[in-house]
Amino acid sequence: MGGKLQVLPPTKRFMLMHQQDQKQNGSVSSSKLPAKKRKFSPETPPPFTNNSTVTTLCLPAKKRVWAFHPFDLNEEYNPVCFNDDEIKGEKLVEITTDDDIDVDDDDGIVCVICNSTDGDPSDPIVLCDGCDLMVHTSCYGHPFTDGIPEGDWFCAQCLASKSEIPNPKSFTCCLCPESGGALKSTVNEGKWAHVVCSLFVPEVFFVDPEGREGIDFSKVPKRRWEKKCYICKSKKGCAIDCSEPKCPLSFHVTCGLKRDLCIEYTERRKNGGVVAGFCSSHTELWKKQQQTGKFKIVPREE
Repeated sequence: MGGKLQVLPPTKRFMLMHQQDQKQNGSVSSSKLPAKKRKFSPETPPPFTNNSTVTTLCLPAKKRVWAFHPFDLNEEYNPVCFNDDEIKGEKLVEITTDDDIDVDDDDGIVCVICNSTDGDPSDPIVLCDGCDLMVHTSCYGHPFTDGIPEGDWFCAQCLASKSEIPNPKSFTCCLCPESGGALKSTVNEGKWAHVVCSLFVPEVFFVDPEGREGIDFSKVPKRRWEKKCYICKSKKGCAIDCSEPKCPLSFHVTCGLKRDLCIEYTERRKNGGVVAGFCSSHTELWKKQQQTGKFKIVPREE
């Protein structure tokens, strides 16, 4: 029978094969149908019954892009929806760029004497090669009065540590209880003091004002050593008085600077300069009064 079918025309050969299959099996195999007429019969299950085995390769090329991957078939489908603002291209999220970052706050270069980050080629902030102390050349004085020396620079405290037996207790300020900072030696009993304390305690002066060397506190009255700082509650060191008349509060220079209190030094034509310092409440009052220009700093009468 098979040999006879081969010699028949294609159409008749198909009809005879179709009839033969119906007699034998009662159904027609879809694989023997012409390509255009192949379909799954009700009795024949689809070749893929497990969704997990379906891949995008089973789809036409144009539809593979939007097909689900196998691991997505059992998941809930949430289509992406765009609102009108996104379609119009409006900016929905504010992006922070590097230009918005304040460099001065991040680099950590601050002068420990004036607490400022400002620096320029004529007055740069220099770092000690021994302890990383950071100071303006103008704030520290010697050895920067004639320019920045070549090579490594060591602060007065580091130089003293190398030249003698280190004694941590000796490197503390005699004018306040604050540790660290820019310290220089005094002419009084080998003690040390902060440069900033020496600038703002009225009776303290430098033997070498330009180089800010030779701190002398011998003129500080006894009452300053006995006053208690209203901020740290300590009597260690000496405290300056609030410049507001009849205000009883006193404070250490470093304690006041930490609290952003107003402490100013004003040069006078005669009798040197005048130091004015205010407690927290009078600092706010003084700031308002300064805007009017009707007030000035005058020496307090003892």
